[in-house]
Amino acid sequence: MGGPLDPRDLERHRKDLMRFAMMQLGDRARAEDTVQETLIAALQGIGKFAGRSSVRSWLTGILKHKIIDAMRQSRREESLDQNEEEQPDSDGEAFFGRNGRYAERPADWGDPEAGLSQRRFFEIFERCMEGLPKSTARVFAMREVMGMETVEICVALGISASNCGVLLYRARMRLRDCLGKTWFVRGER
Repeated sequence: MGGPLDPRDLERHRKDLMRFAMMQLGDRARAEDTVQETLIAALQGIGKFAGRSSVRSWLTGILKHKIIDAMRQSRREESLDQNEEEQPDSDGEAFFGRNGRYAERPADWGDPEAGLSQRRFFEIFERCMEGLPKSTARVFAMREVMGMETVEICVALGISASNCGVLLYRARMRLRDCLGKTWFVRGER
């Protein structure tokens, strides 16, 4: 990095941080508070930023911890609505036959490393995440983005481990389907 980090650089990441916090917390006021706490913590620790990662990655790391703290603080108040628009479905049946093998072989996705490095991929991934039911997206982000353990997710959301597993499975299958249709289309990247 070329020189010290300017505190004004932090503010331009607010929109992305807010989007992530909203997906996790589901409440605009709580998300704004959490993002504000993140930016304050970043300002207080700006001298510790060594530039080994991007500013956005650094801020997202701080935000993840602030979100986990906010969830722990309010887990007694919040409970996951079991009657949400999650309808029983057969996601797996669409991809696998009775013998457990692919019903239809997936298309060749090419070099995943090259695809992941492209900003457009993340824009499409975000749109796919937005298309998931709220609780499914939330559980997926907690596990795969924030790196929380299943037990922590269950405690934070008041759900069982089997329910968590079902939500993760549905998220993965729906994201796979969405990305297969919108990103990993042969020759259309």
